[in-house]
Amino acid sequence: MNPEKYLLLSWKKVLIIIIAWFVAVILHNAIYAIFNFEDVIFFLLAVIVIPLYFIISVGYTIINKVRKK
Repeated sequence: MNPEKYLLLSWKKVLIIIIAWFVAVILHNAIYAIFNFEDVIFFLLAVIVIPLYFIISVGYTIINKVRKK
C-alpha cells in the first residue's frame, strides 16, 4: 500500500473532502427528517472520520514537502 496515493493532498482531494463532508451532513439530516431516527453512520463520518482524515493528510503532506526540500 502506497501512503502517498491516499495521504498526499492536492486541490482535487481537498475539494472531494469538502464535498464528502457536506454530503454526510446533508444525508444525516435528510434521514432524520424522512425516517425520524438518528443515523449514526453519517454523523460519525461528518464529525470524526472526514475531519480526522483531513488533519492526518495535511500533516503528512507538510512533512513530505519539508523532507523533499
